[in-house]
Amino acid sequence: MSAPYGTGDASYLAAGQFEGLVKLVEDFYGFMQTLPQAKLILEMHSPDLTLSKDKLARFLSAWTGGPSLFKEKFGPISIPSAHSHLAIGSTERDAWLLCMEQALALQPYEQDFREYLIKQLSVPAERCRNRE
Repeated sequence: MSAPYGTGDASYLAAGQFEGLVKLVEDFYGFMQTLPQAKLILEMHSPDLTLSKDKLARFLSAWTGGPSLFKEKFGPISIPSAHSHLAIGSTERDAWLLCMEQALALQPYEQDFREYLIKQLSVPAERCRNRE
């Protein structure tokens, strides 16, 4: 029996390791670029999303229990501090989560893992909110 999600590297493995996370991130930013609700958060990014994609995939690696790839390349991160220069309210948080939920639906993950991940990701998404 495998370990429950959130224990050791169970979530990292369930996500398909780094390659699976890269695919998730690609799909996530695809939805950010196409969903009308995400226009406001897309505008917070550089037109070239290469660095944003790399940072998110690397962050998710450690966040899911895999290698600390973000820290190795960019140093330690505090998610709220990293986003404090942006005006993030409930609308922006919800748009981010919508893109992630849509991207998760495209992944070959077990349904319970998708549900686990979106619930867990809502925590840092909420911590980034700095206005109403």
